[in-house]
Amino acid sequence: MTGFVSLNGPDNSGKSTQVRMLADGWEGFCDLGPVHRHDPVPWSRVSGQDYAAWWFATSTTEELTAMLFAGHAKRARALPPGRTGLLDRGWYMLLATAIATCAVKESVSVEGAWHRVRALVGAEEPEPCELPVLLLPSTDTERSIAIARRRDHSPWTGTYLDYQMHLHRVLLRMAHQDVFVEVVSDDLLNADETHVRIRRALLARGIGAPANR
Repeated sequence: MTGFVSLNGPDNSGKSTQVRMLADGWEGFCDLGPVHRHDPVPWSRVSGQDYAAWWFATSTTEELTAMLFAGHAKRARALPPGRTGLLDRGWYMLLATAIATCAVKESVSVEGAWHRVRALVGAEEPEPCELPVLLLPSTDTERSIAIARRRDHSPWTGTYLDYQMHLHRVLLRMAHQDVFVEVVSDDLLNADETHVRIRRALLARGIGAPANR
């Protein structure tokens, strides 16, 4: 079986944990990881102590969007034959990231940033196709932010907090547009319970093996 499953959500929503659990639970999955792993040269150029300044100030929306989706395309091409690729942040998450960053960087509304980034990306849907799953601490933006902040080891302030607020709003808008095959937003679920929800949703679409619960 081929294709892609993506785990999406704001910081501290459990994406990487669920990717690892899926990869460990079925040999048909191949963990392809984040985009920078597949396009290291441009990402290594901007990483370092000034990475946040580059991301939110000195880079252009065109540059960041191009880097995100170039890495995504290379990641998709790395899928071995006969496997289902696991994506830590898929096409929709990269789109949401670019939109939220644009809104913060250019001081525009989410709506304005949405149209600007969509024009740069061009495509209306991910290519190649993927099954996107969204993990959110809560469907209420303020509560979701509060929960995610409590899970972090460093404070969210200033530009980064503003970015996370925009990111939550963009992801909720996408959820309302039904782009995700499953939305897990119950903050009372632990990692194992969340995993069962995800596995059931994927199994219903012919991907994976039943969770052991």
